[in-house]
Amino acid sequence: MGRKPLIAIVGRPNVGKSLLFNKLAGARLSIVEDTPGVTRDRLYADAEWRGRTFTMVDTGGIEPNTTSELLLFMREQARIAIDTADVIVLVTDIRTGVTAADMDVANMLLKSKKNVVLAVNKVDSVGPVDADFYEFYNLGLGEPIAVSAVHGHGTGDLLDACFQYFPPEEEEPEDEDLVKVAIIGRPNVGKSSLLNQILGEERVIVSEVAGTTRDAVDSYFENERGKYLLIDTAGLRRKSKVDDRIEKFSAMRSRDAVERSDVCLILLDAREGVTEQDSKVAGLAHESGKGCILVVNKWDLIDKDTKTMDKQREEIRKALSFMPYAPILFISALTGQRVPRLFELINYVNEQNAMRISTGMLNSVLGDATARVQPPTDKGKRLKLYYMTQTGVRPPTFLIFCNDRELFHFSYQRYIENQLRGTFGLEGTPLRLVIRQRGESAEL
Repeated sequence: MGRKPLIAIVGRPNVGKSLLFNKLAGARLSIVEDTPGVTRDRLYADAEWRGRTFTMVDTGGIEPNTTSELLLFMREQARIAIDTADVIVLVTDIRTGVTAADMDVANMLLKSKKNVVLAVNKVDSVGPVDADFYEFYNLGLGEPIAVSAVHGHGTGDLLDACFQYFPPEEEEPEDEDLVKVAIIGRPNVGKSSLLNQILGEERVIVSEVAGTTRDAVDSYFENERGKYLLIDTAGLRRKSKVDDRIEKFSAMRSRDAVERSDVCLILLDAREGVTEQDSKVAGLAHESGKGCILVVNKWDLIDKDTKTMDKQREEIRKALSFMPYAPILFISALTGQRVPRLFELINYVNEQNAMRISTGMLNSVLGDATARVQPPTDKGKRLKLYYMTQTGVRPPTFLIFCNDRELFHFSYQRYIENQLRGTFGLEGTPLRLVIRQRGESAEL
């Protein structure tokens, strides 16, 4: 995978990092609210400048000398960004002038010997800059660049300044083998713990406060089984709690993460069984036609006897009856129990989700199925199934022509689906059956 240059945007809370990030990314990607510390996690976006694609990361605010655990953690997050970035943009605020915290951060950056570009934000009027602007030279980071994240002034100059530090371009094709995996589930089922267990690095803020991970964060990961992009999502919440604007964005982001993925890991809590909210989360992945794996976390906390796993499996199947195809894996994100097994399943489910079956084979299954169980009749009229063909993958989608769509009841459709699964496997993936009456257009 050709590594794109990485720009890390750092600075104190409320200097407008997220707004600037969104302006540069050209999309409302980061959550912007006027509460210090709302951008709690590093958030990535790809953007393009002068024909070159690069990645930006918006870090949580650095708050030096603080005792608050979360803010200390943010400082740590910024440090990780410093370690991995090609260019660091330090965002300051002309309205507050240079603060002691800015000095502290500037010194931290100077020591890192990294390429640093200094942005002075909130210079919202055009024309000669305010005399206060010149005090930013005192930070020792070279020439400051005046920007307005609100209006977009100065963003071109800022990107030009970053561009000069980009490493030389390597020509590498887009990676076909990359599997995109979304980790979804309600708050506190252990999504971030699972990500950290896989990556072996505290990438995401984990705390007992539900909803600590407010953004989806992408992490590239490679092992002997393949290459993966892990998309960690903000926990989906019950609708009643989504009044808060931040939560609205988070729920949207979860949907977006599911859309972007190939395979969804649906995390459940072994201690609590399947809740209504779990069904909603699973339904999202099912309706989007993604490869699905039901991952039962916190298995280490359960008192077990020989039948515990079978009993849980049965309860999960009953509660999530709309996805009988999804494999169930019992893990502990904390101890790492069975986590390596996940990648075998992810690869398998990903292949099944993209499976193509020849028309000849499909019609022979259809012939056998109708011979074994007669199609239904209604008022003396019998359903006839003429022909079946596959029209798409992700999820596998099949078009069936019949004489009368009204006669093709749901139960018989389910029977045909089961015959397909019995013959071809198709484990871990939803199927779509599209029914057409003879004489109707075959277009989907």
